[in-house]
Amino acid sequence: MLGSIKIALLVKSKKLKAPLVSILLLFALNGFAFSPTGPAYTQPVRSNKTDSLRKIVNTGLSNHKNFTDTATINLINKLAAEFIEIKPDSTLYYGYNGINLSRKANYKAGIADGLVQTGHANYFKGQFNLAKNELDEAISIYTALNNKKGLSNAYMVSGQMYNMQANYNQALAYLTRARIIYEQQNNRHELPICYKNIGMVYFGQGKHAIALDYYYKALFIEIEEHNESAAADIYNNIGDLLQNMKAYPKALDYYSKALKIARNTNDLLEIGISTENIGEVLLAQKHYDAATTYLEKALQIAIKQDDKDGISYISADLGLCYANKGQNDRALNYFDTALQIADKYNIAYDKTYALVGFATLYNLQKDYKKAYTYALYGHKLAIHINNIWFRANAVFELNKALAGLGKFKEAHKLSMAYIALQDSLSNDENIQKITSYNLEYEFATKQRKLAEQQKEKDQLYAQKLKQERTNLIFLSTISLGMIVIAGVYYMGKRRQQKINATLKERNTEVLQQKADLDEQAIKLNDLNHLKDRLIAVLAHDLRAPLSTLRGLFSLLEDDTLTNEQFLDLIPQALKKLEYTSDFLDTLLFWINSQMDNFVGSEKTFPIKDIVANETTTYREQAAAKGITLIDKVSNDIIVAADPNSIRIVLRNLITNAIKFSRENDTITISTNYLDDNNILISIKDTGIGMPPQQLNKLFKSKVDSGHGTKNESGTGMGLLFCKDLIEKCNGKIWVESKPGLGTEFFFTLPLGSFNEEPVMIS
Repeated sequence: MLGSIKIALLVKSKKLKAPLVSILLLFALNGFAFSPTGPAYTQPVRSNKTDSLRKIVNTGLSNHKNFTDTATINLINKLAAEFIEIKPDSTLYYGYNGINLSRKANYKAGIADGLVQTGHANYFKGQFNLAKNELDEAISIYTALNNKKGLSNAYMVSGQMYNMQANYNQALAYLTRARIIYEQQNNRHELPICYKNIGMVYFGQGKHAIALDYYYKALFIEIEEHNESAAADIYNNIGDLLQNMKAYPKALDYYSKALKIARNTNDLLEIGISTENIGEVLLAQKHYDAATTYLEKALQIAIKQDDKDGISYISADLGLCYANKGQNDRALNYFDTALQIADKYNIAYDKTYALVGFATLYNLQKDYKKAYTYALYGHKLAIHINNIWFRANAVFELNKALAGLGKFKEAHKLSMAYIALQDSLSNDENIQKITSYNLEYEFATKQRKLAEQQKEKDQLYAQKLKQERTNLIFLSTISLGMIVIAGVYYMGKRRQQKINATLKERNTEVLQQKADLDEQAIKLNDLNHLKDRLIAVLAHDLRAPLSTLRGLFSLLEDDTLTNEQFLDLIPQALKKLEYTSDFLDTLLFWINSQMDNFVGSEKTFPIKDIVANETTTYREQAAAKGITLIDKVSNDIIVAADPNSIRIVLRNLITNAIKFSRENDTITISTNYLDDNNILISIKDTGIGMPPQQLNKLFKSKVDSGHGTKNESGTGMGLLFCKDLIEKCNGKIWVESKPGLGTEFFFTLPLGSFNEEPVMIS
């Protein structure tokens, strides 16, 4: 259907140049290829959002599967809703399939849900009559079912449709019904969307103050709900309002903020809207080349989405750019495109904009007769849709056309009307200006009277001493009034400063809250990673001894194993059990140390006791690999720390040194005084060492442990435990290593007080 429309346009307009031909060709490629009844719609092209839901639905539909269960129909309608802003054709495809299947199953709610989706897509594509019939049927079904949720959604889509047609009363009536239901249900997902749409209706009527109230109601909710994409949409609405008030820098700030969010969220529709809005501000500021760049990008997005409203409006924008750049043929082509699409799909806003654009073009060409015709038609349509901004622009072009035709009296009247319309677009600003002008006028009047009195006093000084006294009194009165005015101004200024300070404080609080949330997110991520690592530790270090025991008991069932042989295996199994028990005690102790209410048991004790105990425990393991384990720790060094924590650290560092040492290597544990308050403990081996890239990964949560010299494996959590426990004991830990020359771990501990009785550690 759309392809035939485009061919007709090419035949009708013989002045079409390359830009318009390209646009229409893209229309044809992106248009309908099916009838509006439903089953004839072609299946949508797969996108990056393909998921299991779409795979299930598409597989069933392509195989002509008869979905009649309500759950599956609901999935189809849900899938239709997901495409409404990114590919309306896909919404129509799934929506009509959902409707047809629901009618077969006599599933009323499914019929209504599908009708809302197809109605939304059809009005988005300019099919208003079809959309109205579908939405009216959906509302009738929801009313009969007393389905408040469905009814409110149908009301809101209907309100959006009537607003696009500039039928403000109908739009406001439907949106108000939706708002009441959303507020009753405290629906914080749909309510801000409804508020925004109500604001757009008031904006279209030129009631900016009311529109702004609704925009900010919506914005506050979306910010509270952390919905950045929706907030970007509202930033665009607020920017539109500021643009209408000609506050261009402020409008550009809001549009740029919206574009940044849209790019971050990859929201193609919002990127197109924001890009278009920035282009329009640049156009209003007469930066035509820059405006053209933005508007052409926005047009490509609108064409990709088959957005008739967007294509028409942006084409009119580009027409204005090229008209002001003196490229009249290109401007005419774009205006033709905008007007024909708006007329075909009955989009009143766009039709008015295109007519005013034609008037602008012909005024620039000094063809005032044609300019007058288009401007007059545009003005009548602007009055019909009750849009003050369009009326103001139409009146402006009418004024220029009449002046060009020599009808200066009529042009002067329109000039006054234009000023009045511009004033109504920035009512709040004008109130402030009027107040300011009144104060200045009163002040100037008093100053002039004072000067006149002073002059009269000078002229009559010699003759009228009494009059001089009167004049002085009058001067004093005026001075007092000035002081009062200055005082009022000062108080107002102070009040504004307090408000600014409060706003700054609130902004600081918001930023701090965001920082706290970011910090919590990092902590949660670390804890989640820690959980995975702990599971890996348990899976690895518990599996080996349990496997040994299982094998031992399996051998016991074997008649070929004698009791003497079984008894010979028992010491090895006991050793495995002892290691496993010790490992679990260590792990549980470390896990307990991570709790917020954990308090370390700090004691003063000889460090020699723990070192001697651990070297004795692991000397046999070291000897099995041909490694010499040497204890050079002094007997008279007292430290203040948690002994269990230090035991775990030494155990991990000694076993780590054994793991990465070879036959005939040496492991030496020694101590030195670091300063008057701290002791330095060293565990040095002559093993294989580590390269710098491996060295930099130690003591971090994502370390992957390598295999030892005898292919021993590990989880990499030991050094993380050590770092955490040493820091809880007010110490520090680090390492030095070179490949082939060995590794030396260092950690510090606070020295214990000799006035305290040291605890003997067994």
